[in-house]
Amino acid sequence: MESGLISVDRWKSGSQAYFLTHMHSDHTRGLSAGWSHGPLFCSRTTASLFPSRFPGFDLSLLRVLPLSSSWQSPLLLHFIAIHAHHCPGSVMFIFRGDFGCFLYTGDFRWECDDEEARTTLLAAVNDFPVDILYLDNTYCNPIYSFPSRLLAANLIAHLILSHPSHDIVIGVDSLGKEDLLLHLSRTLNIKIWVWPERLRTMHLLGFQDVFTTDTSLTRVRAVPRYSFSIQTLEGLNLMCPTIGIMPSGLPWLKTPFKGDANLSASLLTANNGRKPAAQQRELLLLQGAVHMFHENMYSVNYSDHSCYDEIGEFINLVKPKSMKGIVVSSSCYVDPLYYFGRVCGVSQPPELLLLRPDSREQFRAVRIKSYSTKDETINSKKEKWRKGDGHSSLRRNKKKRARIQVKCAKIAEVD
Repeated sequence: MESGLISVDRWKSGSQAYFLTHMHSDHTRGLSAGWSHGPLFCSRTTASLFPSRFPGFDLSLLRVLPLSSSWQSPLLLHFIAIHAHHCPGSVMFIFRGDFGCFLYTGDFRWECDDEEARTTLLAAVNDFPVDILYLDNTYCNPIYSFPSRLLAANLIAHLILSHPSHDIVIGVDSLGKEDLLLHLSRTLNIKIWVWPERLRTMHLLGFQDVFTTDTSLTRVRAVPRYSFSIQTLEGLNLMCPTIGIMPSGLPWLKTPFKGDANLSASLLTANNGRKPAAQQRELLLLQGAVHMFHENMYSVNYSDHSCYDEIGEFINLVKPKSMKGIVVSSSCYVDPLYYFGRVCGVSQPPELLLLRPDSREQFRAVRIKSYSTKDETINSKKEKWRKGDGHSSLRRNKKKRARIQVKCAKIAEVD
């Protein structure tokens, strides 16, 4: 491979330096305790998780990046890490040099409540316009509109208070949703049960007193997402009345739960200073944010990914010359150029290709693909797709790992 190649969330050999946006398993696939291909740049919080996630990893390979407005300058390559607000330690990277300026978001939620991150981003893109934006397009579709995480957390707290005689189980991953659990603990004045491995992660993140593995101390339990199922909940209800809550933006629910509009409204009117128009919009979001698809099993639109409107706000803020979605195959994949190409000056909108709808959902999944009718190669792929040859590849829920070629650049170590 040519010298000067760097990799983001991709761990094959051949690059001069490697960048990790966050510690979720779909971004560390290929990374192991014995990995030794080069210096690995990440945030301090992400670095602190390496000993537990990859015991025996050579920590001398890690290069801890501060979250600040200062550009790191290893010779011809400069970069900044900006808070991505996805999970603890998650960051976005901006790279610049003779090759141009690239912004890689990784997974992110852009609620614009972090003034420092917003200021850093604006200063960076104003000085160096972004040539290519590598975007988390997980929910880049107008069908997705989420309330803020604070409002969704209040709604979950309301669900818990509305079931005073029930045990509560909340499905979470091995990393992420910490802010939600901390908010519930403070709001309800309770401890939260977590499984032993999760407790160790919480301690690594500095949360010492909020979480416990003693079930006798609390009725609220955060359980592994993979164990959250109808069968598990039915079994728990044989022993004690229990409700399950899944905080997620995924559209895997069927029957909307109407809820109590008055109680939802009380959450909003209690927030002093809200204008009536803002209250009405948030109330509508809240009423559509809770779903029930089985007795005593709820889903709440608490998402750590940006929804469509937030993605639009971010793209208009960055104003890239071009962009690519990092989610290339999922049940809701949309090429961001389809909706936001005008920001990049795309004159001809991409073509809309429909996937086979999933009978378990109320949505028809879509795949958007930009192409020229004169491009015989892409037209051939389109024809194969129509014949069914491309279906299996689209069903795999993979993410594009950005391999950014930096010509004539050398990566030096950063203290």
